[in-house]
Amino acid sequence: MNAGSFLASLAPRRIAIFRALQLGDMLCSVPALRALRKAAPQAQIALIGLPWAQSFVERYADLVDELIVFPGAEGFPEQRESNDGLPAFFESMQAQRFDLAIQLHGSGGVANDLLIQCGARANAGFVQPDEAPRNGLFIGWPDDLPEPERYLALMRALGADTHDRHLSFPLSDRDGEEYASLAATHGIEAERLVLIHPGAQLPSRRWPAARFAEVADRLAADGWQIAITGTAAEASLTGEVLGAMTAPALHLAGATSLGGLAALVAQARLVVCNDTGISHIAAAMATASVVIASGSDTQRWAPLDHARHRVLADYPPCRPCMFRECPYGHPCALNVSVERVVETARAQLAGVQDARPAGPYALHTQAETGPFEELHHAA
Repeated sequence: MNAGSFLASLAPRRIAIFRALQLGDMLCSVPALRALRKAAPQAQIALIGLPWAQSFVERYADLVDELIVFPGAEGFPEQRESNDGLPAFFESMQAQRFDLAIQLHGSGGVANDLLIQCGARANAGFVQPDEAPRNGLFIGWPDDLPEPERYLALMRALGADTHDRHLSFPLSDRDGEEYASLAATHGIEAERLVLIHPGAQLPSRRWPAARFAEVADRLAADGWQIAITGTAAEASLTGEVLGAMTAPALHLAGATSLGGLAALVAQARLVVCNDTGISHIAAAMATASVVIASGSDTQRWAPLDHARHRVLADYPPCRPCMFRECPYGHPCALNVSVERVVETARAQLAGVQDARPAGPYALHTQAETGPFEELHHAA
């Protein structure tokens, strides 16, 4: 079948997309999902994903219609690595008789083996250089492209229009209400708000907490309002940053839902973070950022807008890193200095419209400091 007319010739009414990954990975696939929806507007599109992705499907209801929870498999570390749930999963998938199954999970190999066992009428995806040919429309893994562009390349091969490349994160009324409550409770001043986000799923991807604290202190001294963000599970890490600071700051770890965090990012003037999910949220919300990229493949994961989003990285021979914990003393992180991050943050803030710092160490209102911050101030 001619690649350019694949979708038109197949006219799929039911499409399954395999991408069982975390938030940042899912955000990078949004342009491809958008292109697919435009090319197959009448199709019922199901995402085979992780349990958390129910919230992704709800947020992107215009792109995806339902979630099918992937039960996990050996070789897929995003959840418990076991093949126990696969027989029932394959039986269910085969019974649903999908017209097209698309492997958007990664470069190929075992992900393609799983996809084909789902029994769709046609399959598409990526193949690794040494992988045997697959039936359907499979293209070589485009290793030299940024992450969103890789999946757009497959959509282009399927015959979809891929001109719209931007990330997006739609906000609901509930998200806006959550931000308004957060702002009222903590005294957030959006025109001078800088978010410091020290977390990342892997320790090897984290810049030191003490360095985030130094950056936060330096920016607070310039008159910016500092808020430290993270999940509830990262409270010890964000608390470590707060504890190492001398300037006051808002401690918002665990205080927001994902949508509330995105609304907060949309209001902020700058995000300073590791190369993790929030960097993709900043890209989706068009909020300026400074991303300290430790270990990761920056060619693959850096935001496409290199002016609005500045990625700082060092490149020892061991990069890109495949370790959870760095066994080499973490040079890729330690070789990115506080001074470099501060200078880049100041340059980014200087170019942000409607960004207005207060005087150095401006007095904060009582509403701006919760109990945790008050204890820090007293110390």
